[in-house]
Amino acid sequence: MSQPTCAVPGVNESWVNETGRCSSNVTFQASLYAATYTVVFIPGLLANSTALWVLCRFVRQKNKAVIFMVNLSMADLAHVLSLPLRIYYYVNHHWPFPYLLCLLCFYLKYLNMYASICFLACISLQRCFFLVHPMGARSWRRRYDVAISTAIWAVVGTICLLFPLQRCFKPGCCFADLGYKEIKNQRSEAVAGAVAMVTVAELAGFLAPTFIIGWSTWQIRTSLQQLPGYPSAQEKHRALRLVYTCAAVFAICFTPYHLNFFFYSMTKVKAITNPDIRISSTYFHPFTLCLASLSCCLNPILYYFTTSEFREHLSRQSSSNTHSRLMSASSNRE
Repeated sequence: MSQPTCAVPGVNESWVNETGRCSSNVTFQASLYAATYTVVFIPGLLANSTALWVLCRFVRQKNKAVIFMVNLSMADLAHVLSLPLRIYYYVNHHWPFPYLLCLLCFYLKYLNMYASICFLACISLQRCFFLVHPMGARSWRRRYDVAISTAIWAVVGTICLLFPLQRCFKPGCCFADLGYKEIKNQRSEAVAGAVAMVTVAELAGFLAPTFIIGWSTWQIRTSLQQLPGYPSAQEKHRALRLVYTCAAVFAICFTPYHLNFFFYSMTKVKAITNPDIRISSTYFHPFTLCLASLSCCLNPILYYFTTSEFREHLSRQSSSNTHSRLMSASSNRE
């Protein structure tokens, strides 16, 4: 039986230099990743921790996509908590921790991306359904959302295992500097497997959510004109604002990655050998991954502007803190 070996990743080839530090021919990517993750970490940690706390404890209505928002916040928080290790690696160019920890952080990145995409699509679709079919919303139960969320975690979690499993170990290296596995004497099978994985990721992880979010937005816009007064105009505008926010986050964070993903993956397994495509797809790949990480900071905006109880609680908490500081300052002056 043929054994997998590390393939040479072409223009993204990494190596361990004489100082034991991992390097890459894409010389700017380490600085780009370190800077992006540093910027994302603190706001992402604070925003998603607060969002999870408020959504679970203070938002009484667990319908209207709140369960999906809770799961979206959990997906973001899982990725954010792995960022300090990513920052450490891209600053020091060396991975001193166990290899399994590297694979776990690598896995959480893609788990966050595709779980976020699925939950954004679910939020848009459910909001559209409740608006267009208000009687169906009344009979909807919280356990349905819990069941859908559980299924998403199970399916996405299983499929995303393919991302770390296709990489191979290099001592002291991690993340972007890991090599790709290649099976000796079975190159056609390896390429076919990569094509199948990319196809599933593009269809289920990008094109299907794009259709769902676009269709939901169109349906809600149409209902604003065709169903005046029922539901209320305020409710319809709130729903439209929610799906617009979902669409914006999806377009900014995930569309660039998936537009480049096919070409990038095919060049890695040498299914595409055109040098211009190899260079351009590898060059843009770090930028698209950084944009995907920005979703950890943008998703909390979705909760704030589309969930009235979330917004009201934060406003009350902010007012309470301001009042406490003013009273404390007044007491000190006296």
